[in-house]
Amino acid sequence: MKTILLIGLGRFGRHVAENLHQLGHEVLAVDHREECVNAVLPYVTSAQIGDSTNEAFLSSLGVRNFDVCIVAISSDFQSSLETTSCLKELGAKMVVSRAERDVQAKFLLRNGADEVVYPEKQMAKWTAIRYSTDHILDYIELDESHAIFEVSIPGDWVGKSVGELDIRKKYNINILAVKEDGHLNAVLTPDLVLVEGTTLLALGAYRDLQKCFRL
Repeated sequence: MKTILLIGLGRFGRHVAENLHQLGHEVLAVDHREECVNAVLPYVTSAQIGDSTNEAFLSSLGVRNFDVCIVAISSDFQSSLETTSCLKELGAKMVVSRAERDVQAKFLLRNGADEVVYPEKQMAKWTAIRYSTDHILDYIELDESHAIFEVSIPGDWVGKSVGELDIRKKYNINILAVKEDGHLNAVLTPDLVLVEGTTLLALGAYRDLQKCFRL
């Protein structure tokens, strides 16, 4: 369990709060809007109304005591930039800031952010990949070159064993697990036979995954 300072409770920040709650983390949520603070009260350990660009206010929160500080401000980039910079100056261990464009990311990184997230850009890419073909069910980006795809088993693989297909040697792809009827099997053996209706979790470089699964 981690202690997390979450600043900015718009739509993105609220979703972050809900997911952190589900994961069991302790969260202090902050926003200058009372209605936004009230909306996340069921999902956070504590919450405060205040201006995150005010150094005295941020200092009063005990920034150094949090494992991660997340700046989720979405409507005011200047405030996001000032908050990010101030958090780092106050000794924050880890600052993750939200950006909408590459130029924003550059400024955030130069002014104290350890990591930058692009909610819209990342979701747009996921949507494009997920719905551009019928046999992709999910996708997790690991870096610019590698990803994990959940894909339907190609028709010509049905009835064949993992060892017989020798996917790793032929395509340079690792099959991490097989999912059938919602149940995940991560213990794969060479004699495991793939059946119709099963999906695979495959890890590899984009170019190899595209070649293998005709993405």
